[in-house]
Amino acid sequence: MSEHFRVQGGARLVGEVSVVGAKNSVLKLMAAALLAEGTTTLTNCPEILDVPLMADVLRGLGCEVDIDHDKVTIVSPSMPNHRADFASMSKLRASVCVLGPLVARCRKAVVALPGGDAIGSRPLDMHQNGLRQLGATTGIEHGCVVAEAENLHGAQIWLDFPSVGATENILMAAVLADGTTVIDNAAREPEIIDICVMLQQMGAKIEGAGTSTLTVHGVQSLQPTEHRVIGDRIVGATWALAAAMTRGDITVLGVDPGHLNLVLEKLRTAGAEVTTVDEPQQGFRVVMNGRPKAVDFVTLPYPGFATDNQPFAVALAAVAEGTSMITENVFEARFRFVEEMMRMGADARTDGHHCVVRGVEKLSGAPVWASDIRAGAGLVLAGLCAEGVTEVWDVFHIDRGYPQFVENLQRLGADVQRVSAPPER
Repeated sequence: MSEHFRVQGGARLVGEVSVVGAKNSVLKLMAAALLAEGTTTLTNCPEILDVPLMADVLRGLGCEVDIDHDKVTIVSPSMPNHRADFASMSKLRASVCVLGPLVARCRKAVVALPGGDAIGSRPLDMHQNGLRQLGATTGIEHGCVVAEAENLHGAQIWLDFPSVGATENILMAAVLADGTTVIDNAAREPEIIDICVMLQQMGAKIEGAGTSTLTVHGVQSLQPTEHRVIGDRIVGATWALAAAMTRGDITVLGVDPGHLNLVLEKLRTAGAEVTTVDEPQQGFRVVMNGRPKAVDFVTLPYPGFATDNQPFAVALAAVAEGTSMITENVFEARFRFVEEMMRMGADARTDGHHCVVRGVEKLSGAPVWASDIRAGAGLVLAGLCAEGVTEVWDVFHIDRGYPQFVENLQRLGADVQRVSAPPER
C-alpha cells in the first residue's frame, strides 16, 4: 500500500515547533567520521529516513553505526573499505560525500554515482577536479567515480561555482593532505561552518569557515569526537512560510535566525511580523494577520535565498495578493512541481528559470504528487490554503527531510493525516 498525506484546507497554524539537526549537515558529518579511527558521536540528529540510509552506506564501508533517536554513534575501522556499493549509494545524493574522506584515508575510492531528488543535473566535475589538483587520479568507470592517489598534497583550488558538495569533498580530502590547500569561491553555507567546526574538534587546521576562501593546513591524522548538529534552517524556513501562508502565528525554536536573514526579511516585506527569540533556545516568531503581499524571490548560493526554499516561495506566491516572480538559478528542474500546484488552481507559468505566479484568494484541493523533499512539503503547505481536501502522494520524499512532519502540523492545528491506500491517478 502506498502512503499519502490527506490535508484538509482552511487551518490557521498557531503554536510552537522545535527544529532539530540539519539534514544537509548530519549526513556530511557522518561521512566525516570516516576520517578518524574510533568512535564519533553526533547529537541533535534528525530522525529522518536519510540518516539510516547514510548509516547503511557507512556500514558497507566497514563502520559500525548505532542510531538511538537523535544520537548517532559511528565506529570507524583502522582501514575502511574503499568501495561504496550501488545499492546503498543510489538512495540518496549526499552519499557522494564519502568520496573525499575515502581518498584521504585509504588513498583510493570506488564510489557508485549517487541517487537523490529529481531536481536537475548535479554533476561531479568539480569534485573530481578538486581531487585531481590534490594529486589524485579520477574518472568514471562502470557507473562509479574511481579515485586513487599515492600521496595527497596541498593545492590552490578555484571552484567555478560555490558548490556545497564539492567544497565538502575537497575539504575532507585536504585535511589529511601534505601541505596547505586554499579553496577559493568555496561554499559559505552554515552547514560548511558546521563541518569545519567538527573537523577542527578532530584536530584539523582550517581557517576561513563561513567565507569564500578556506585555508586548510594538512595534518597526519585526526581523532574521533562528539559533535552537536546545527539546527535545520530549511525546516525552519518551512515553518516560517507556513505561518505566513496560513495567516498564522508560529514560534520556531532550535535554529539560528541569523541563518534565515533573507527568508525572514522577505516575510516582513510580505506583511508578516517577525521577531527573534533567544531563550530558552534560539529561534523566531512569525505572525501574519492578513493575506500576504506578493514578493519576488531569486535563488542563489548562501547567503542568498536557498534553492531548497523555492517551493515554499512558489506556494506563498500562489495565495499572495499580487504577482510574484520566482527565479531559480541553481537547479534547472526545480520547477517540475509547479504543474502539481496548477492542479490546485495556482495561476503560475514557468519560462526557463523564471516562474510568474499571480496569487489567488484560495487554492482548491486536488490529488498531487511530490517530486522531491521540498516540493512535497510545499504541496502540503499549499493544501493547507486550499478549499476541500488535498492528497499529497509519494510522501517518502517528505520523510527523507522532515521528522514528525504530520505530528508537528497537527500540534499547530492542521487537519492532516497519513493514510495508506492505493493511488488513483
